[in-house]
Amino acid sequence: MNFSILAAGSIAHKMAEAVTGISDEYGIVCHSVASRDIERAQQFADKWGFKKAYGSYEEMLSDPEVELVYVASPHSLHYEHAKMCLEHGKHVLVEKPFTVNAKQAEELIALAKDKKLLLVEAMWTRFMPSRTIISEVISSGVVGKPISLTANLGYYLQDKERLVNPSLAGGALLDVGVYPINFAMMAIDRDITRVESSAVMSDNGVDESNSVTLVFTGGEMAVLHSTMMTPTDRRGIICCEDGYIEVENINNCEGVKVYDRDHKLIEERDVPEQINGYEYEVLSCRRALLAGETECEEMPLAETLRVMKLLDKIRGQWGMRYPME
Repeated sequence: MNFSILAAGSIAHKMAEAVTGISDEYGIVCHSVASRDIERAQQFADKWGFKKAYGSYEEMLSDPEVELVYVASPHSLHYEHAKMCLEHGKHVLVEKPFTVNAKQAEELIALAKDKKLLLVEAMWTRFMPSRTIISEVISSGVVGKPISLTANLGYYLQDKERLVNPSLAGGALLDVGVYPINFAMMAIDRDITRVESSAVMSDNGVDESNSVTLVFTGGEMAVLHSTMMTPTDRRGIICCEDGYIEVENINNCEGVKVYDRDHKLIEERDVPEQINGYEYEVLSCRRALLAGETECEEMPLAETLRVMKLLDKIRGQWGMRYPME
């Protein structure tokens, strides 16, 4: 599988680290990287051992050897660049958030289906072994069924232009808030019946901090928080009938502990060693392509669209719209 990267920013370097670490074992070729700056692309290619560097996205996508493209551009450009990839007949792995809104997501999904191409949102926590571990603990019934859940994620990100700028689809929700939301939706596999949310907005008109409460069809409740103003403990707690499950760092799980009703530790699960966690989504794409599939089972397009519609609803409650909408 020839693997290429569109845009050579910081997250692209993380992906390159992961892919180069698995390339030999799984026959993944680090094929090409494209940037609007050819020197930047060449430096990237030289650092990570990619065969080709391009000074334009269109030029790379016109290369018939390119198979799977990882879109690593800012949030506001995901739709444009993923569409460009699909129109050039390339399979696409799009960094989260998938798009700015559900309308863009629906258009990409329709285009991918029409062209019979793989299209996947790179929500890495959906692909990690920790997801299977948490699901196994819940399904084992050792602490009963989930009743409520809390999760939070925050970092100091005020110095990041892409997060404070509305024209780049900034704000905490689309960058870090998607992790508590996905954590809740993975742990409680039911439809959402009610959404209540609030946010503290910046002078630029993006959310600096937010809280979201989700109520599910079975009466389960998830209380979620994200912020770009300060680091948080990043913890997720799934409270069940007979105890609770504690997840250390919902953004890149460091361990899972299970407690009974008396707060006694009854089980502890470690997560496997990894390169940096990005490798799992690439391996999933590889499996899907080998099987002739156009979606990855860990993050099907219906679930991506479900999340995007929820994000739209939350932003709608705040009256928060981006310039490109």
